[in-house]
Amino acid sequence: MNVLVPLPFVLPLLGAALAMISRRRETWLRVLGPLVVAGVVAAAGGLVAAVARDGVIAVQMGGWAAPLGITLVADRLSALLLVVSAAVLLAIMLHAVGEGAGGLGRHEPGVFYPAYLALTGGVCLLFLAGDLFNLFVAFEVMLASSYVLMTLTPTAERMRAGMTYTVVSLTSSILFLTALGLTYAAAGTVNLADLSLRVDDLPGGTRSALGMLFLVVFGIKGAIVPMHLWLPDSYPAALTKVTAVFAALLTKAAIYALIRVQTLLFPREHGSWVMLALAAGTMLVGTLGALTHDDIHRVFSFTLVGHIGYMLFGLGLFSVAGLTGAILYLVHHIVVQATLFLVSDLMQGRTGETSLHRLGGLARLSSFIAVLFFLPAMSVSGVPPSSGFVAKLALFQAGLGAGRPLAYAVTGVAVMASLLTLMAMARIWTLGFWRPRPEGAAEPPAEESYTRGGVRVMQSVTAVMVVAGLLIAVFAGPLSSWSRRAAIDLLDPSAYRQAVLGGEAR
Repeated sequence: MNVLVPLPFVLPLLGAALAMISRRRETWLRVLGPLVVAGVVAAAGGLVAAVARDGVIAVQMGGWAAPLGITLVADRLSALLLVVSAAVLLAIMLHAVGEGAGGLGRHEPGVFYPAYLALTGGVCLLFLAGDLFNLFVAFEVMLASSYVLMTLTPTAERMRAGMTYTVVSLTSSILFLTALGLTYAAAGTVNLADLSLRVDDLPGGTRSALGMLFLVVFGIKGAIVPMHLWLPDSYPAALTKVTAVFAALLTKAAIYALIRVQTLLFPREHGSWVMLALAAGTMLVGTLGALTHDDIHRVFSFTLVGHIGYMLFGLGLFSVAGLTGAILYLVHHIVVQATLFLVSDLMQGRTGETSLHRLGGLARLSSFIAVLFFLPAMSVSGVPPSSGFVAKLALFQAGLGAGRPLAYAVTGVAVMASLLTLMAMARIWTLGFWRPRPEGAAEPPAEESYTRGGVRVMQSVTAVMVVAGLLIAVFAGPLSSWSRRAAIDLLDPSAYRQAVLGGEAR
């Protein structure tokens, strides 16, 4: 375990360093990148098996016992999200390899691969971090890499979006560092397991203030309304394969951190009305915004914002059923949201357009792409029997079973948001696939931009992602069982404390 637990983030960081050394050899980079991420998937799979066998696993780095040293922790929640995220990162990497130099400047493949591998290391470290400081470090590794990825092949629009993204991210990082310092000043530790014991001794006002500060920090990073305005202006400007990574993982990483901090440090006997209110607002604002925009990537970005509300809804209920639904929704949305952006990349490659007013005729042009879009679009809309329906059903049952008027109201909002999402996806289908191609639309990219083999790789990877979304629904039973046990562990962190602190846990 001393090797297996740190391996998912050490391996990509070493790979990033090796990619930087050999950044002028693009062919080597196209082999190295997928091999490193495949190794991360294998290590994450090994961790899932180890956690299933042994329960919570904690490793004290450098031989320093907690709470003084750096602690890495793998439990059911972190192991599940680690393996799903690693698999999605591998798929997007393969899609980028298939795309080759298309969409990148002459020298930028040597930048893309190291930055992508560093981002992979940051994501993995975030899921394994056992203390607030290394949680902060993980976010900074992710953000430093994402700054680079955001501004690849720079244009005026992309640079403006990158500036917005940078300023907002740095603001949230400053707030995070402030919250970390205040927590250490109040409790004398930043180890999550140790903090979970000490926060009970803090005054009620101090606990509430710290809880709200962390909610703001992760609310900005997770694009929770009203702290979401940066996302629809930033994500659509990046290269599509980069946006796929951001949409699948960066906001979900923030929601994971929020779940971890709120359940460990600020547990409640009843749900949080603040989170439930924010969840309702996020669902409505995001899905309504998706109906008002013309660019497909902006539609998907607003849909992403809206569906962050579903995860916040499950956390706000603060029950086993609610957290089970939130975990299921995290898994579903990581896969499906990435798939939608990969499909949009294929659509753009065939038509040269992302504007709905200039799209059309895609169903006739490529029935394969039409099927690839239709299935994840129905899943994100929650149409049975998709994975989105399974996850939403779990949340609806949790909301109706909470026995509180506010929970009932937010459940109604969640149903309405699903219908609005379906309308947004139906609008893309009608305008982009069914109607004839409008006159004056842009010409498709030149054939030499993508090799025939590269297009096949991109289509194959996207098809595998679509199938993965379907498999989540097929294996909903075992996945729900795992998620329920993870939710129970979140609400009763005694096993987490015991694994980290040993005999010092009380």
